[in-house]
Amino acid sequence: MLSIVPGEISTGKLHQYLLGAVGPRPIAFASTIDEQGRPNLSPFSFFNVFGSNPPTLIFSPARRGRDNTVKHTYNNVKAVDEVVINIVNYDIVQQMSLSSTEYAEGVNEFEKSGLTSLKSDLIKPFRVKESPVQFECKVKKVVELGQEGGAGNLVICEVLKMHINEAVLDENGYINQYKIDQVARMGGNWYTRANMGMFEVPKPLANLGIGVDGIPSEIKTSKVLTGNDLGKLGNIENLPSAEQIDIFIAENKEVRMLLKEQHTEKIHKRAQEFLEKDQVLEAWKILLAK
Repeated sequence: MLSIVPGEISTGKLHQYLLGAVGPRPIAFASTIDEQGRPNLSPFSFFNVFGSNPPTLIFSPARRGRDNTVKHTYNNVKAVDEVVINIVNYDIVQQMSLSSTEYAEGVNEFEKSGLTSLKSDLIKPFRVKESPVQFECKVKKVVELGQEGGAGNLVICEVLKMHINEAVLDENGYINQYKIDQVARMGGNWYTRANMGMFEVPKPLANLGIGVDGIPSEIKTSKVLTGNDLGKLGNIENLPSAEQIDIFIAENKEVRMLLKEQHTEKIHKRAQEFLEKDQVLEAWKILLAK
């Protein structure tokens, strides 16, 4: 058996062991605002519920292991002690992942991820409309567990109000665990979907993806492409060049036939098939082909 003393290996390596062993972990999709009122949206898998009277949720925007910097979410809850914790289901997992991209301070991740901001009733931060359950919370305390890279920051939240999409309720008015279709975090790129098993979501680019707000409107409003499809399309730094698209068309008879038919839904369906195989560049090529 491999035995490890934490201080004898690097923080990064220890982090991977911890995340690989402790799971599945629920995801706190945290919506905050800064002192200027600018929204921020970011997921955290160091999260759980810790009491019902008062209703208490705790999540941790930990210090980055690579450079010991802190997340915008941490700065925001210290400045404005309110947060909406949105529950993540399978329908928004790709957009949630895209929102974790390290965009600059002040960038609106609602816009980048293509998710809809919804005004809260009791607090300033916005809710995620697409989330099946949203908790409006008051931040009661932030407990700093250390000052070095990898140290946790426990954000202790009291739930002031819950919002539940009635579509996930059962006949008795409680949450149906099949209908809510939650996802949870595991080690590496791995997630798990309730009752469906494990699946992989590639981490967002080290460089900045264009975001869903960078996708042309005729693609964003597709009748075929889902939010998860748009999340994958937004996680690309540069669109294919005209030359790359021309080569792709010349080498693909099926694509030429689809373009000749000018059937938008069939083209979008073929792009979706590429996305299901994580062939994002190919999906973009057929979507941008003329």
